[in-house]
Amino acid sequence: MTNSSRLIATSAAALVAAMFATAPAAAQNFSAEPTYETVALEAGFPEDPHIVQLQSGGDIDASHLGGGCVGFIADAPDVRLNYTAGNFPLSITSIADTDTTLVINGPDGQWYCDDDGAEQGSHDALVAFNSPQSGQYDIWVGTYSEAALNDATLFITERVLNEQ
Repeated sequence: MTNSSRLIATSAAALVAAMFATAPAAAQNFSAEPTYETVALEAGFPEDPHIVQLQSGGDIDASHLGGGCVGFIADAPDVRLNYTAGNFPLSITSIADTDTTLVINGPDGQWYCDDDGAEQGSHDALVAFNSPQSGQYDIWVGTYSEAALNDATLFITERVLNEQ
């Protein structure tokens, strides 16, 4: 290999390494421990809704997940729900004084997202599963417009919250 060939190869390798070193993470870390809690619920759970007080938001733009995901979320999930399904729907909603979003990685590995779907005219998010699967749901509560943390409440319920 000539000196000029080595120089080109070395420069190309350095450029590729620099590109990967500065690239943002491509996916959320749903294998990480949740920030707030892990909860196991079975269909017909008696304390419905299950309520979690948390801080919404993070510094990662959820739009990189595709599927209409928006807002800013953390790397680790906020809540992990291990759910045993039955004959009830499953609704997950976030309520706050600020505009929240929801990002959920379902048991099927699909991403489910919402912004402002909880109630017409509200800034609260809702993801409803009419026929939920049993398994692990990793849940992120985001903020819509800025990478900041805000007080929020997450509700997990089998009640029908919105007939969209």
